[in-house]
Amino acid sequence: MPRCPVCDADVKLEATPTAPFCSDRCRLIDLGRWLDEAYAVPDKKPESDEEEGDE
Repeated sequence: MPRCPVCDADVKLEATPTAPFCSDRCRLIDLGRWLDEAYAVPDKKPESDEEEGDE
C-alpha cells in the first residue's frame, strides 16, 4: 500500500480522492513546500561554464 509523502500514513488509492496524499491537509502542505521553493532540482552544470558565458 502506498504511503503519504508528507505524513507517511497509508493511502488507499481507490478510496482516496486526494491520492497520493492521505488528506487535503497533506496535499496543501506539499503545495506550500513547492511554493516556498523547499523542493529543488539539482543543477549539474559546473559553475565555471556559467562564468565563461558572462564574459
